[in-house]
Amino acid sequence: MPSVLIHTEDESVTLTAQAAKRLLERGDGDAALLYLALLRHHGTVQPRSLAGELRWDRPRIEAAESALRQMELIAPATAEGGELPPEPADEKPVYQQTDILEHLESSEDFRRLTAEVERKLGKRLSTPDIGILLGLHDYLGLPTDVIYLLVCHCAERIRARFGDGRRPAMRQIEREGYAWARRGIDTQTAAAEYLRRCAQRQEAMPQYMRALQLGDRLPSASEEKYLAAWQDMGFPPETVAIAYDKTVLKCHELRWAYLNGILKRWHGADLHTPAEVEAGDRPQVQRAEAKPEPERQDTAWMKKYIQRRERGI
Repeated sequence: MPSVLIHTEDESVTLTAQAAKRLLERGDGDAALLYLALLRHHGTVQPRSLAGELRWDRPRIEAAESALRQMELIAPATAEGGELPPEPADEKPVYQQTDILEHLESSEDFRRLTAEVERKLGKRLSTPDIGILLGLHDYLGLPTDVIYLLVCHCAERIRARFGDGRRPAMRQIEREGYAWARRGIDTQTAAAEYLRRCAQRQEAMPQYMRALQLGDRLPSASEEKYLAAWQDMGFPPETVAIAYDKTVLKCHELRWAYLNGILKRWHGADLHTPAEVEAGDRPQVQRAEAKPEPERQDTAWMKKYIQRRERGI
């Protein structure tokens, strides 16, 4: 019987009989498609990075990946050296130009979002830039209104740090978007609450910088991470100042990691205010009980007695 297949001249992929059997027995079409896509890339890419190529959203590709792991057709979720693999949000899908054009043509919300972001950033977005927006919307599942709040937040941070005229790069917006997704900030209400807390932290930053004897300058990005973490732990500037004094006394200079260790220890002991630290962080000094001095015997009479005997008295 002649073959019903139409053979193309493209590079072929090899599907073993055992793999085909497992896929057929499972009956999961998405898992089969994902496996074929992985074979096409010779297994050199992360499964979730193929979301753009397959035009799937994140839940769909995660379900297909989970099915392949259950069928033992892809490696377990551990990397070399036993370390955990990157978070799903770090495995960014790659969208082709045709996918981007299709979304711009079919989705009025996405088309409107692209136009608003261009106005906010004051530039025309390139195809890769739009691909980043599409990844945030299509792969991470962030609504378009949340993405716009995200863009505004990133733009305001850059403006505050570098002044008017500076705009965030799309890669910066992408990184922040993935951070939002990890925190579960995927609604307008959640985004508004997060931005409110961010504004409160920013307003308090000068007080923390003065507590560290750093003057009125803005903190660097790394410094800001420490300060934000201490605020989230519940430490007021006055407590940070106490930890700063202890750090300088020990290290003779400000060492962020050492100071952070002090605050983390206090946080673990639920000591946050200066009064709590003063009461709860005192060194446990055990006073040695005074031992009674051995009784001293009066031996003067004995010496006199021996001297008298020697004289024959």
